[in-house]
Amino acid sequence: MTFDAEWSALRAESTQRVDMRLNGVTAEGGRSGGPADADLAVNQDNLGAIGHDAYGLRTRLSKEGDHARPSTFDAAIALTNGNFSSGSALLKVHDRWQTHMKTLLDACAQISNHLDYTKAAHAKDDVQIGGDLISVSKLNEYLK
Repeated sequence: MTFDAEWSALRAESTQRVDMRLNGVTAEGGRSGGPADADLAVNQDNLGAIGHDAYGLRTRLSKEGDHARPSTFDAAIALTNGNFSSGSALLKVHDRWQTHMKTLLDACAQISNHLDYTKAAHAKDDVQIGGDLISVSKLNEYLK
C-alpha cells in the first residue's frame, strides 16, 4: 500500500471515529474521549520538580562542566606551540566541548523557563475558569 493510500484510509477511519461528548459517556461503555481516558497526566508538583531539576542541572553543569576547560585550552596551546599535531586536535575537542556545553545549558534553561511559564499559565487558567464557573452558578441561582 502506498503512503497516500494508507494516509487516505487513516483519515477516513478517523473521521468515522471522531465525535464530541460533553458532560457524559457513551451508553455502550465505549471510550468517552474524556479525562478518564487520558494516558498522560501532569500536576503542578510534577512540573515544579522537573523545572527544579532542570535548573539544578544547569547550575551544576555550568560549574562542573567547565572544570577542565582552562587546562585543556592551556594544553592545546602548549602542544601547538611545541609543533605537535595533537595540539590542534585537542583545541578542536575543547571548542566542540564548549559548543555542546552551551547548547546543553541553553536546553536546560529553556526546559526550566518553559515549565515555570506552564505552571503560571495553568494557575492563571484555573483562576479564570473558577471565576467563570462561579458567575455561571450565580446565574443558575437566579434562573431557578
